[in-house]
Amino acid sequence: MKITKFVLLSIAIAAVSVNAFAQLPATKILTMDVAQSIAQGAMTKCRADGYKVTVLVVDGLNAPKALMRDDGAPASTTEVARMKATATMLYNRPSGPVNPPPAGQAAPPATIPGTINAQGGLPIKVGESTIGAVAVSGAPGGDKDAACAREGIAKAADKLR
Repeated sequence: MKITKFVLLSIAIAAVSVNAFAQLPATKILTMDVAQSIAQGAMTKCRADGYKVTVLVVDGLNAPKALMRDDGAPASTTEVARMKATATMLYNRPSGPVNPPPAGQAAPPATIPGTINAQGGLPIKVGESTIGAVAVSGAPGGDKDAACAREGIAKAADKLR
């Protein structure tokens, strides 16, 4: 009986010890300062190219962290940027079709409400972890929106480590 109690007590102590040393994984978050830096970098690129756009940066929960709508950018670009960011976060990849259609052919419609099947949204990553997304809308073509988004991420690359 004493041996059984000792064995059970030893097992319980071992289990508590293992849990005491277990740690939560270290996670990175998208700070407001980094989000603003990404948004400003994307906006600067689009302005230099002559485009009036909206830039939206969302965090890992798809909540807005930074939003910039340039003077002269249509109000609709804000909603399209939101849909691109949502598509990026849901699929954890750049927004738009996986296989772009041939020139002159429209991309198929989005299959999930609240998303859009258009280029211009990119995941923001630290290593392999996605901590948010940047989406640009308003340039004449999703490839140009995506180029601005890429530039925004590049401007903050040193902070995404």
